[in-house]
Amino acid sequence: MAKGAVGMIGLGIMGSAMAANLVRAGFAVHGYDILAARRSALRRIGGHPARSIGDLARLARVVITSLPGVDALEDVTAQLSVEPRRIVVETSTLPIEDKVRSLRSLKRVDSVVLDCPLSGTGAQAKTKDLVVYASGDRAAFAKALPFLRGFSRSQHYLGAFGNGSRMKFVANLLVAIHNVSAAEAFVLGMKAGLDPETILRVAGDGAGSSRVFQIRGPLMVKGRYQPATMKVEVWQKDMKIIGEFAARLGCPTPLFSACAPLYNAAMAQGFSAQDTASVCAVLENMARVGPSRRRSRA
Repeated sequence: MAKGAVGMIGLGIMGSAMAANLVRAGFAVHGYDILAARRSALRRIGGHPARSIGDLARLARVVITSLPGVDALEDVTAQLSVEPRRIVVETSTLPIEDKVRSLRSLKRVDSVVLDCPLSGTGAQAKTKDLVVYASGDRAAFAKALPFLRGFSRSQHYLGAFGNGSRMKFVANLLVAIHNVSAAEAFVLGMKAGLDPETILRVAGDGAGSSRVFQIRGPLMVKGRYQPATMKVEVWQKDMKIIGEFAARLGCPTPLFSACAPLYNAAMAQGFSAQDTASVCAVLENMARVGPSRRRSRA
């Protein structure tokens, strides 16, 4: 018997993995995505595709959103306004001011929005290895917590609305830097004649390792960046949000600023739809590492 109904809006890399874990956890998952193929995929894993966001909201009092951008958030907010008294768990990485507008809009129909961005890649989402940075109304968070536990390994309540996003910006700043530093280390080792698998095994066992090194290192070793756990073109959105957030605070971010051109170069070199680990290929080209280490973009 299902534990309860939950809505999932956005069935992309993250949303589909979250929905699958919620189904496995015993929840009745009603999902919607603008792409019919993604709705069909939800049905195949035991979920219930909804014909519209309005239909989904009528079936579930707790709705989780995983969206690609601000335009999608505005559209979803407008459609959720037709069904009052819902808890909306917004998990996307978006500017705080845009989430605040959604909060205020849905408050008019007695719905509550929680700011709950996630730490973890698409691959981690599949294995329920996500961390939730939750913020907003505490009573609503308590009601949503069983659903959060259905797709994540850890949930942190951080207080006032927006603190979840602030923590996500801090976390993603670290990810951006660690990803480039891992690639730089691999390229230095390969340029010096070391085997990349040995670098992953030995350096990964020492003090210089990081979670990002462990997750993205295998992709760098293989030189294959598809399927992406985080596409470079999507990551550019996150980089822009973090940069603007830090600038408004007048906070220096020298390492974050230094790594940004590598992601721009990955876009320019044809890796936009591939994993952010592809910055390793960019550095290999710069280092003139031999043809046997060149990355295929197919």
